[in-house]
Amino acid sequence: MDVIENKRKIDESIDGNRDAILAIAQRLGEHPELGYKENFATEHIAGLLKELGFDPTTGIAVTGVQADSAGASSGPTVVIMGELDAVIAPEHPDADPETGAAHACGHNIQVAAMMGAVIGLVKAGVLEKLDGNLRIVAVPAEEFVELGYRAELKAAGKISFFGGKQELIKRGLFDDVDTAMMIHALDLGAQKQKLLVAPTGNGFIGKNVHYKGVPSHAGSAPEKGVNALNAAMLGMMNIHALRETFPDKERIRVHPMLTKGGDMVNIVPADVRMESYVRAASVEWMQKVNEKISRALLAGAMAVGAEVEIQDIPGYLPLLDTPDLDEIFIANALGAVEEAEIQRGAQFSGSFDIGDVSHILPVLHPLIGGVAGDLHTSQFRITDPDTAVLLPAKIMAKSIVDLLADGAAGLRQVKSGFTPTMTKEQYLTFMDTIDRTIVGPQG
Repeated sequence: MDVIENKRKIDESIDGNRDAILAIAQRLGEHPELGYKENFATEHIAGLLKELGFDPTTGIAVTGVQADSAGASSGPTVVIMGELDAVIAPEHPDADPETGAAHACGHNIQVAAMMGAVIGLVKAGVLEKLDGNLRIVAVPAEEFVELGYRAELKAAGKISFFGGKQELIKRGLFDDVDTAMMIHALDLGAQKQKLLVAPTGNGFIGKNVHYKGVPSHAGSAPEKGVNALNAAMLGMMNIHALRETFPDKERIRVHPMLTKGGDMVNIVPADVRMESYVRAASVEWMQKVNEKISRALLAGAMAVGAEVEIQDIPGYLPLLDTPDLDEIFIANALGAVEEAEIQRGAQFSGSFDIGDVSHILPVLHPLIGGVAGDLHTSQFRITDPDTAVLLPAKIMAKSIVDLLADGAAGLRQVKSGFTPTMTKEQYLTFMDTIDRTIVGPQG
């Protein structure tokens, strides 16, 4: 296989289909949908894959799409992914007026870049020349939102996990996969850079907290009540008192939010609810800090004689990096961008559900510029579509060639240098240990 010539054909193919590729980002941006509700996006991407000659499967995890290269060979498999869901950002100019959903997360960009890479490989006639298989996955539910709705899906047996990639791990989508890749948009304007390669990110555990007190008239008989709001406030103060015990290198973040503070101002609050994440850079410290936070919340209840129910929800694992994949990506980026336009390495306190996959498989997850504004805000927008969408499409497609050409020698090298931190079975067992509910005794 003439690798250089085939990469040239991929560039030409993507450039020749520029308008169609950018239209994917626009169409998804016009129809933002929240996780496990991405019906328009699922059908739209499935239709595009059919036009390219694939036989897609929809509803892979409530929603979502999967397609494998036709006539799959006996060689290894590379998965290329994009995320379908939006976030809740009602102030965004493209927000859905009914749901408040908007692609302020840039997931419409991811999917367009994924499809751009696929279009480049297919229309250049390169895909069938590779010594391995390509799996295309449009993933649902990356954003950890609408927890009540996802709890209903779980109770109904429709999902086991709140995150889409977690669910796909359990359902076996990655069982026969050798490596996975995707991109994420990020405003890199301040650094005048176009690519950020080798990022790492925090993992987190979600917490739903329900303080239960005793109602009473707040003016005439407060002594007869048990104030659950006071219990919650003490719990949060206890969390603040713990912050000096968090090691800096772990980038620990705990950010509780009251979602209900009572029922009426003249009734002693007896039903108070809170949500929080416990984030850390390592699985070990996610667990350590989570135990501290649970103790702090329990202590708030015990101090005033309330009861508390603490539900721990498996969040995402820290994002790990695969250096061999980074170097393949960078090598294919150079020429299209200058070395000075590439940032190598950064630590993020936010979380990505591809972090879960990175503990099982080698993963590529670079961040791409061409956008402005902070993620998840009303200011987020595409400023340079060629950088945001076409550039990563070309680099990913050419990286797939390097992985699967010449007997998949590139992929064999990546796998030889990768040691998973967990098997699938160990991962599922770990997630089960996180999923628990603690009920604190009345004081």
